[in-house]
Amino acid sequence: MLAHMTISNFAIVKTLQFELKPGMTTITGETGAGKSIAIDALGLCLGDRAEASMVRPNEDKAEISAAFSLANNQAARRWLEDNDLMDGEECILRRVITKEGRSRGFINGSPVPASQQKALGQLLINIHGQHAHQQLMRPDYQQQMLDQYAGHHMLLDKTRETYQRWRQAHNELKRLTQSREENEAQKQLLQYQVKELDELALGEEEFTEIEEEHKRLSNSGELAVASQTALSALYDGDDGNALQLLQMACQQVCNLGEYDNNLNTIPQMLEEAIIQVQEASQELRSYLDNLDMDPHRLIYLEERLSKIMSMARKHYVMPNELYQKHQDLLKELENLDCSDERLEEMAENVEALRQKCFLAAEKLSKSRQRYAKELDQKISESMHTLSMEHGEFSINITSDPDRMLSPIGYDSINFLVSTNPGQPLQPLGKVASGGELSRISLAIQVITAQKVETPSLIFDEVDVGISGPTAAIVGKMLRTLGESTQVMCVTHLPQVAGCGHQQMFVAKKTSEGQTETNMRPLTEDDRVAELARLLGGSEITERTLANAKELLIAA
Repeated sequence: MLAHMTISNFAIVKTLQFELKPGMTTITGETGAGKSIAIDALGLCLGDRAEASMVRPNEDKAEISAAFSLANNQAARRWLEDNDLMDGEECILRRVITKEGRSRGFINGSPVPASQQKALGQLLINIHGQHAHQQLMRPDYQQQMLDQYAGHHMLLDKTRETYQRWRQAHNELKRLTQSREENEAQKQLLQYQVKELDELALGEEEFTEIEEEHKRLSNSGELAVASQTALSALYDGDDGNALQLLQMACQQVCNLGEYDNNLNTIPQMLEEAIIQVQEASQELRSYLDNLDMDPHRLIYLEERLSKIMSMARKHYVMPNELYQKHQDLLKELENLDCSDERLEEMAENVEALRQKCFLAAEKLSKSRQRYAKELDQKISESMHTLSMEHGEFSINITSDPDRMLSPIGYDSINFLVSTNPGQPLQPLGKVASGGELSRISLAIQVITAQKVETPSLIFDEVDVGISGPTAAIVGKMLRTLGESTQVMCVTHLPQVAGCGHQQMFVAKKTSEGQTETNMRPLTEDDRVAELARLLGGSEITERTLANAKELLIAA
């Protein structure tokens, strides 16, 4: 429940403070006095867009705060707790706007974005604007009114969630399908490249091994001559060789050891050298015996190396990197081949999500149809009460699952009305006059408001186009609503104003070139005078005062 508001430097308001009570509060005043200013200011606390023009001229900033009682408002309490903004049994929303147009929002003293103020505001208060009867002709607003009355928020959320999941999956499938078509040429190129490399069948270390073998074979003659020369010098030479010289030196040193013990270690070293020469000679002989000088093998290796070098140039890599390039191309081709399976899996998932979306939309549609029948009867009865004795109201729901599926289901909502006997039901805007449209709009708003969970309702001149006995009925409807919900009603009708449990008066005054608006609660006598003004205009007579008293007594 809205308990208190403070407004400073907003539009033509210098300072304004007022308290609100439970029940129905009516707000009246002269035309242009600013009866709707408090509602506009409250809208800022609820997250509406702020503009620099809202700041009172010659002031630095405007500031609005609204205090709400959280008694019996569990939804708002849960929201505050979930967002770590809970602070006792009262919630204070504040908005500050600078003359440059910058604004800051606060909930219980903590700075928050306007989106959070808007989210919380929907749980605290519901505002029905003075142009609601014009909006009522829009199909989207009609759907919103039906859903608001039905109160199936969970079905709406479920439909919206499944629709978003389905569209995301569908868009991803579409993107991959287009990508697959675009990559078909790349796939053919990869298949050709892989085929060439498969035919080459290059091993992981083959290039290095071939390169070494080719070097050996192409220099086999030089290797054979040099190895034979070295073997002769070490072992086979008839004119002397390293082995013979070492054996001779060893014998001489051994003989000298008899004369000097210092030479005793040298023969052992020479004997080890003799063994090394003998082993080296054996290795050289074995190498010469096994030295491959096959010219056909050399030709094969040269052809193989040529193919490898040519393929490496074709793929812009070094020859020793060609094997890894082959593996990379294989993986890339494998990923493209697997895309077919992935597309099939995604297509199945998209269809499954689509079916879930249809099921959610179907449940939502059935709920709408159920509550539409209930609302048809209530609005038709309310039209009869509002001096439209032959009025008939019907909500036409057209469902087209294949063509109209959206985040809010697959229904098209159209409000139909007949105001005269024998007249067929037709769309609201084609049949109803301005006054009839206002009454129908008011009936819908009052009926739907009874289903809204927010503890406070504001009606901003929704009774426009209504007068006489109908106005009195409207006042009683709003007063009845105020028995269970806090209702604030900006009105120019005395019949409606007199039905309020309490009444506020808005006045505008000009002093020293400055205009100010203020609002104050009316006493019982003040209410009689104000109702008499609304009844009789500028001239208040004893009769109008008596009529005003009768209005209060009747209420």
